[in-house]
Amino acid sequence: MRHLQAVNETRHEAPRRILLIDDDVDLAALLGEYLESEGFLVEAVSNGADGIARALEGDPDIIVLDIMMPGMSGIDVLRRLREVSDVPVLMLTARGDEIDRVLGLELGADDYVAKPCFPRELVARLRAILRRQVHPAHDASRAAPILRAGELEIQIPERRALWRGSALELTPTEFNILVLLVRSGTAVATKDELSLRGLGRPRQSYDRSIDVHVSNLRLKLEAGTAGAAGIETVRGVGYRLSCP
Repeated sequence: MRHLQAVNETRHEAPRRILLIDDDVDLAALLGEYLESEGFLVEAVSNGADGIARALEGDPDIIVLDIMMPGMSGIDVLRRLREVSDVPVLMLTARGDEIDRVLGLELGADDYVAKPCFPRELVARLRAILRRQVHPAHDASRAAPILRAGELEIQIPERRALWRGSALELTPTEFNILVLLVRSGTAVATKDELSLRGLGRPRQSYDRSIDVHVSNLRLKLEAGTAGAAGIETVRGVGYRLSCP
């Protein structure tokens, strides 16, 4: 898996590199210009095949991926990427297209922005995802380099989750949510808290992002621990880690 480097947003350090994959060349040019004005380095490609090649060769810090592309769709690109890479991915989806949005999240996308999007909202979402790569669910008063819950071990600096010494393959967002659940202990982590501290944004009405991320995480936990660990749903409230 791709090693996630620390994110620095200060003027004195290297700008973050964005790979923009969108067949709308004019829109990509406008977004690229705005993102560069915000201090990012942007490379744009207009089709899925080139997007996969550049994602694997160029080692971007984050990918902005349009779902609706001819030929190889964004869903196909995301599926291929998640077979070999955990680079953060922000989807661009058609407004109101719930099916593609949920499918993208199920395949491991970190977040989404509906098109037509406001560039400032896109920048805010990108920065929120990048910040989470350094300090997942950061809370200085509770920060610890290693968290444990039963035989589950979370190594914060290395961003690794281990069960009896074996690594669990998680996306960046799934890792952040797991950190929050471990820190919550036997208390319920609410959906609002998981969205605010796990995704970096307030939860919106009818937004299923957290539910999909938790569902993916639950499946990986159950598979990686042979059913010993899981996530309990507390209806109408949130989620709680079940880990003996």
